[in-house]
Amino acid sequence: MTTNRRDFLSGVLPAAVTVAGVKASHADDHRHQHEHDHQDAPSDVALRVKSLESLLIEKGLVDRASLDALVDKYEHKVGPRNGARVIARAWVDPAYKQRLLADGTAAFAELGYPLERAAHIRALESTSAVHNVVVCTLCSCYPWDVIGLPPTWYKSAAYRSRVVIDPRSVLREFGTELADSVEVRVWDSTADERYVVLPERPAGSENLSESGLAELVTRDAMIGVTKVAPPAQGGG
Repeated sequence: MTTNRRDFLSGVLPAAVTVAGVKASHADDHRHQHEHDHQDAPSDVALRVKSLESLLIEKGLVDRASLDALVDKYEHKVGPRNGARVIARAWVDPAYKQRLLADGTAAFAELGYPLERAAHIRALESTSAVHNVVVCTLCSCYPWDVIGLPPTWYKSAAYRSRVVIDPRSVLREFGTELADSVEVRVWDSTADERYVVLPERPAGSENLSESGLAELVTRDAMIGVTKVAPPAQGGG
C-alpha cells in the first residue's frame, strides 16, 4: 500500500484546479485501478498530475521539498497500513477489539495512531449478518489518518447519492455480492465523527500472523465497499 504523486494530488486537490488560467482535471481513480501497473508510457492521469505539479512549482505555489515531505508522510506515517494494523490486532486480540468498538479514537491512539483530522472515529463491525459501508453525503469527510487518501470515487456525487439509495447495487459494482439475508447499513460521516469498517476475518486466515493478516486488509474493505479476500494458498 503505497502513495504516489498522482494519488496524493488527486486526494488533496479539487477535482478541477485552475492555476494561472490553466485548468487540469482529474479522471476517475476507480477506472485506473483496473489498468496494468506496468506501462510503456505514463498514463494520461500521470501526465496531467506531473504537468500540474510542475506548474504549481513554477508559479511558486508549491515548494518541491514540502510536497516531497507530504507524500512521504502519507506513504510512511499515515494511510491504509495503519488502519490495517488496527484491524489485524482486533482480529487476534478480543480485548482490544472490544476497546476498538467502544472507543475507536482511543483504540487507534493505543497503537500509536492519534487522529489529527477527525474529532472522533468509530469502528463498525461487519459480520455474517450485517455489512457496513461508509459514505459522506455532504462532502468527503474521511479518516485520512488511518486509511489514507480518499479515493476519487468516494468524493463523487454518484457514489455519495447512490450508495444511500441502493447500496447493494453499488457494492456489486465493486464485486461485493451479499445474500439477501445480510443487512446493509450505510453510515454517513461528518466533520465530528468518522467511521472505519472492521471487516469480517476471512476464512483460511487462521494460521496467519498478525502482520500477515494486516497484509490482507485493504482501504476499500475499511470503507466497506469490498470484503477482505482470503489469503492465497501458502501465504503467511
